[in-house]
Amino acid sequence: MTASASGTRAPALVIRLIAPAEHALVGRLTEEAYLSSYTGLSPAYVESLRDVDARVALGDVWVAEDAGGVIVGSVWVPRPGERLSELAEEGELDFRQLAVSPSARGRGIGEALTRHVIALAVERGAQRVVMNSGPEMLGAHALYAKLGFRRLLEREHRIEVEPGLFLDLLAFGLDLDPRS
Repeated sequence: MTASASGTRAPALVIRLIAPAEHALVGRLTEEAYLSSYTGLSPAYVESLRDVDARVALGDVWVAEDAGGVIVGSVWVPRPGERLSELAEEGELDFRQLAVSPSARGRGIGEALTRHVIALAVERGAQRVVMNSGPEMLGAHALYAKLGFRRLLEREHRIEVEPGLFLDLLAFGLDLDPRS
């Protein structure tokens, strides 16, 4: 699979930047994806999952569109030279809110989106791709391990996501081959 700023194409799947008219749809898809997989999400976090306008203001939202033109997944990455979270250090690209529609799971969409992020990182000259994940996101952890990510134990910490609500964030990283 190849990547460029214009998008990534995999068999029967196109990965491209989101269009403004698709923000609400992708917000609902992200909410549905997370609610179908994880329990105990706070109302404020669920609202943030729907808020694609805020994500686009801070970075790029990429969508995966199937052969029928249906958006089946998305991922959020920073613009070149920027970061989405404190996790990312100089020379690293971070990503957040990888989501695949529950009805489209098992088709390699999450892997295609993650590979697209990796390709963007290589294109931008990053040395590593990083992300945080909650401890209950076991499906995501399995995908990251399959792609060669490893835990970054030294970067894991507990955060207060809302007043009185704490979460132990796991950190994952994939070192990139500088010869790529």
